Amino acid sequence: MSPTRKEQIHTIIFGTSTPAGALFDKCLLVLIIASVAVVMLDSIELLHERYDFTLNVLEWVFTLVFTAELALRLYCHPRPIRGYLFTFYGMVDVLAILPGYLGLFFGDLQYLLMLRVLRLMRVFRVLKLVQFSTEARTLMRALIASRNKILVFMLSVMTLVFCFGALMYVIEGPENGFTSIPKSVYWAIVTLTTVGYGDIAPQTPLGQAIAGLVMLTGYSIIAVPTGIFGAEMARAVRHERQLKHSCPRCKKDQHEEDASFCNRCGSALFVDKTTSN
Repeated sequence: MSPTRKEQIHTIIFGTSTPAGALFDKCLLVLIIASVAVVMLDSIELLHERYDFTLNVLEWVFTLVFTAELALRLYCHPRPIRGYLFTFYGMVDVLAILPGYLGLFFGDLQYLLMLRVLRLMRVFRVLKLVQFSTEARTLMRALIASRNKILVFMLSVMTLVFCFGALMYVIEGPENGFTSIPKSVYWAIVTLTTVGYGDIAPQTPLGQAIAGLVMLTGYSIIAVPTGIFGAEMARAVRHERQLKHSCPRCKKDQHEEDASFCNRCGSALFVDKTTSN
């Protein structure tokens, strides 16, 4: 039984297993990049004044194309509302075209079309990065395992920032640019992170001494989250390696990294194919 027209459209739009599906997604990515580039160029005053009509026409062409694409996705999907429209990619598709129509009534909203760049995440489907799912799982496991430690670290840094900010507000005062505690906290954040914009600087010797302390503190703590995440990442990698040591006989996994035999049935974990043949 030959597939219906709706099934053929679904295969092309939602899949990359066919040449037509891969070509569709690649063309879609080119259109997305081009539409984002048009919005960026339109934000340049000189180009906006000189090529306003051309850029506006191009933007409406892109908006209509993406509207038609969204309509086709809803048309051929088995569950268009719950199965696609209210999913992550469905909402991104809506956000990609909605500012264009709202811009008819509110002109400033046209630059929200930059949300269209979110649709570039479809590149993972086109490039067939499924083989990297193990690495992505390892990275996610490390992030989840280190979240509590990083949260405690961030709370500690926030406490230091507020303490340093309040202290500098008392020492320097409004006459030296520290006009409020929030602004002093802003200075502490900029200094602690070693960014150092220089828009606010302490003038008194005591304030400069405290600023030096804040700088040294920033250098000493900047490696803490990296170390926390690095340790969890190494642990997650070891875990993935253990999962790969699966017994070919009883299928038990999670063996030690350097194990050669199964700790359940005693079979060899690695079979020499040259000798077995």
